Amino acid sequence: MNLTALRQVYRSPDLRKRILVVAGLLILFRFLAHVPVPVPDNTALAAFLRNLFSSSRLLGFADLFSGGALTNFSIIMMGVGPYINASIIIQLLTQAVPKLESLSKEGEAGRRKLNQYTRVLTLPLAVMQSFGMIFLIRQSSRQVAGTDLIGNATLAQWVLMIATITGGSMLLMWLGEIITEKGVGNGISLIIFAGIVAAFPAQFGQLSALASGDTGQIISIVAFAAAMLAMIYFVVILNEGQRNIPVSYARRVRGSKIYAGVDTHLPLRVITAGVIPIIFALAFLSVPGFLSQLLSNAKTAWIASAAQATGRLFEPNGWVYAITYFILVVAFTYFYTSVVFKPADIAENLQKQGGFVPGIRPGRETAAYLKRVLNRITLAGALGLGLVAVLPFAVQGTTRTAALTLGGTGLLIVVSVALETMRQVESRAITTSYEDY
Repeated sequence: MNLTALRQVYRSPDLRKRILVVAGLLILFRFLAHVPVPVPDNTALAAFLRNLFSSSRLLGFADLFSGGALTNFSIIMMGVGPYINASIIIQLLTQAVPKLESLSKEGEAGRRKLNQYTRVLTLPLAVMQSFGMIFLIRQSSRQVAGTDLIGNATLAQWVLMIATITGGSMLLMWLGEIITEKGVGNGISLIIFAGIVAAFPAQFGQLSALASGDTGQIISIVAFAAAMLAMIYFVVILNEGQRNIPVSYARRVRGSKIYAGVDTHLPLRVITAGVIPIIFALAFLSVPGFLSQLLSNAKTAWIASAAQATGRLFEPNGWVYAITYFILVVAFTYFYTSVVFKPADIAENLQKQGGFVPGIRPGRETAAYLKRVLNRITLAGALGLGLVAVLPFAVQGTTRTAALTLGGTGLLIVVSVALETMRQVESRAITTSYEDY
């Protein structure tokens, strides 16, 4: 962010208000992460979960994105996961159901309707995930600690716990929408950002303890830090990279005056989808591990055996997990780009405004040209994003330091969300400076 934009942020009451809204709601999110679900012994349960999550890579990975809310058995322990899953389902249905597809083309009114469908779908998903997580923690406490730390809950207590966790997820969804509307940036992404950043001090403490306890690990930590710096640099390049398509507007005659044509450009970003493919991929990858934890002790032998095999196959430090992660990131990059950028609509709008790409006929040929160029640059962006996503797995395999695996994806999301938010702040600052004149 340049100094001019910073000065404009300071001078503009609207921008200051928006930034304060974001800061205040993120502080509220961190406060909610420490409000526990009512159980008989919260202290014993929190201590057990800390030990459990430190020994399980899958649960530790999930706890990273909740900002410690899972460890605290907080009312927002599910985070924005249900909302993200609902968004994925609605966007998939938009491509398959004609009625939803037509809604997506109706502008702001259609977008509001789709958002309403997403909110409605979030509720049952939150209920199911809340029940599954409580059941998983209850079973784990029985197996590991030899006692039910949830307590011998009655039906009313089960309803209370599920309602509390579901309410926390719906509250987070609402806070994210307020941040998007009243603040700056994407609210859901910023909530995930805040959860990851909140876990960084603890991770740095673990690295310091690792280095002080075993001086031989210092080289591994330095190598990991160098890889992270290289990844940050690469992520910045991917986020800032774009292809400028030249666009010309023909001369316009108004009355007795002739206005000369205008030459401008249409920017096509290398990563049009931003950080969303990473979030979608992580949401999908959480399903096999969750089902494995849930069904690994099923009474039916073949179900338990299949669940345990699935859990081993999709361990976050395994190559199957890394390869699947890479493929999902690439696939979701293409998918979400096709959702947010419609070459046919862009070509139609250019034609209506009298614009054209030099050397390309307006209309259908322009749409085909834009689609061809977008597919090419999206391929480079998708492969780059996928490589950055799996880089920590390669570093962990090289350094043999398992404690470092979780940092890469979190850092990727942090850098991407920070860049996108800064870009929106700059855009609003420029808009405000124009309004002053």
